[in-house]
Amino acid sequence: MSSKSAPAESGNPGMVSIAKRQRIEDIFFHRITQGFSLLVLIALLGIIISLFVNAWPAFQKFGLGFVWRVEWDVVNEEFGAAIAIVGTLASAGIALLIAVPLAFGIALFLTENCPVWLRRPLGTAVELLAAVPSIIYGMFGLFVFAPLFADYVQPGMQGLLGSMPLIGPLFGGATNGIGILAAGIVLAFMVLPFIAAVMRDVFEIVPPILRESAYGLGCTTWEVVRRVVLPYTQKGVIGGIMLGLGRALGETMAVTFVIGNANRLPTSLFSPGTSIASTLANEFGEAADFHLSTLFALGFLLFVITFIVLSAAKIMLIRAEKAKGL
Repeated sequence: MSSKSAPAESGNPGMVSIAKRQRIEDIFFHRITQGFSLLVLIALLGIIISLFVNAWPAFQKFGLGFVWRVEWDVVNEEFGAAIAIVGTLASAGIALLIAVPLAFGIALFLTENCPVWLRRPLGTAVELLAAVPSIIYGMFGLFVFAPLFADYVQPGMQGLLGSMPLIGPLFGGATNGIGILAAGIVLAFMVLPFIAAVMRDVFEIVPPILRESAYGLGCTTWEVVRRVVLPYTQKGVIGGIMLGLGRALGETMAVTFVIGNANRLPTSLFSPGTSIASTLANEFGEAADFHLSTLFALGFLLFVITFIVLSAAKIMLIRAEKAKGL
């Protein structure tokens, strides 16, 4: 037995060399992919460090008070981020309030109720909306949407809701078609295709046997979606919403066209305001010295806001998985 096995082991030098080569290739492939991943982290750290270094003079002068200061006086070099932060969060929040239900309805229709002949062209149309440049949305918002919004929508909203207690003041002010609400609606059009496309894709990965089993038990379409589809695709749905929120928080040109670019705290949804991205777009080209440092500080705060939002979403997913015993 031993005399036969020894020649067998020594008689396969080709197999040994192939195994060694495959091991080397695996190690090489592992290192290459690891390098790609580390490259992303290095680039992220580089962006954070460069933003913070350039923003340090502003943080050194104003401290944490820079976050809630409302002054923005270029001549006297008195700056604060509160106005831009409020405009950013308000417009992005309005966009999500409008876009998420619409995106959910679109994804639900495409995956559950849409006829087969309409599913592909309608899905392609949604994806094409995501490819429209943001400046096109801004031009549409300023030259088409804003006049219609000022003439037909804002007066009706002000007449219907302006006299109501608590929410009435939100619909006061001039009805000129631009402002926080207009920016939020345009942003909703922008983020809608992203969220809808992600939701549709994650709804489609639900195993058909789960749907068929639920329908076989007599569940309605809504019960199947609520009890089978949504629990199965929870991570993907929240990921799509966070993708849309990230796009809304950082959007520049479309918001710059319709938000009004006024450096004052908005008193209503119709009031003009500004966002971090629009402030950077409007002032970065002419800024110098300390003014430039404050703009870097705004960019750093936008990064921090985005990081906090994404971290909150991740924590929410972890808690939901723990509650389900995963």
